[in-house]
Amino acid sequence: MQRVRVIDSHTGGEPTRVVVSGGPDLGTGPLAARCDLFRREFDRFRSAVVNEPRGSDVLVGALLVEPHEPGCAAGVIYFNNVGPLGMCGHATIGLAVTLAHLGRTAPGRYRVDTPVGPVVVEHRGGPTVGVLNVPSYRHAAGVVVPVEGVGPVTGDVAWGGNWFFLTAVPDGLRLDVGSVGPLTDYALRVRAALERAGVTGAGGAPIDHIELIGPPADPNNNARNFVLCPGGAYDRSPCGTGTSAKLACLAADGKLKPGAVWRQEGILGAVFEGRYEPAGSGISPHITGTAYLTAESDLLFDPADPFRMGVRA
Repeated sequence: MQRVRVIDSHTGGEPTRVVVSGGPDLGTGPLAARCDLFRREFDRFRSAVVNEPRGSDVLVGALLVEPHEPGCAAGVIYFNNVGPLGMCGHATIGLAVTLAHLGRTAPGRYRVDTPVGPVVVEHRGGPTVGVLNVPSYRHAAGVVVPVEGVGPVTGDVAWGGNWFFLTAVPDGLRLDVGSVGPLTDYALRVRAALERAGVTGAGGAPIDHIELIGPPADPNNNARNFVLCPGGAYDRSPCGTGTSAKLACLAADGKLKPGAVWRQEGILGAVFEGRYEPAGSGISPHITGTAYLTAESDLLFDPADPFRMGVRA
């Protein structure tokens, strides 16, 4: 019987499952190329790890691999219920706590190789982790799209390791867990409108994350968000790449100075602290959050199980 060793954690309520051993051999070379190979040849493995019956739509996987970029402590390919992800902030925070638990990293600062480039991790022990994310930027400002059943919606397109459309939460919708249903419906309508209108990221990249932003529940924080992820699930955490995209927009508008702290609430009330430094035409974002280990286990693959490779939509 095949076994896949995993360690689970959550970051601000958003789960991560790190595949420690038993994953596919993707060879060597740049992480972007290995991610493409993973997408083409091992999608059944992805589904088996994060989809039902072993997982759920909200679970994000992290396949540990050997890094390609020099000086990196680890390489990782992130994935969710529908496919690979270029980068994942909450999962990087969970990965750092997992690597420390495994004794693979010492307290301090190190780099992790990802399909969209290396990121820097700062972990002194305990649950708190800082991530110096990939360079982020606003691609387009004030984009207006006609949304079915809603009308025109205005927002910004930004890169924070994934592509985001950021827009204000509409009047009448509350940013709380009791409103997840209508928030999800609204965000899906916005994403569909972007697709119909041909609005994309750089190079025609699809915008697969929708970030709705509104006032915080706690006046000590700056804002609260709801993030719709590619597979239709919502991010329980404040979303690391989404917070990076938000910082890029704030910087572009001159609303946040370099080094100033932005406290971003997620839909559950967990907080990421973000700050940035200018980097070329964009920013270098730094995100801090907390993660906690929840399980260490083996996934079992019984050849007789008709759902051993997961239940896929």
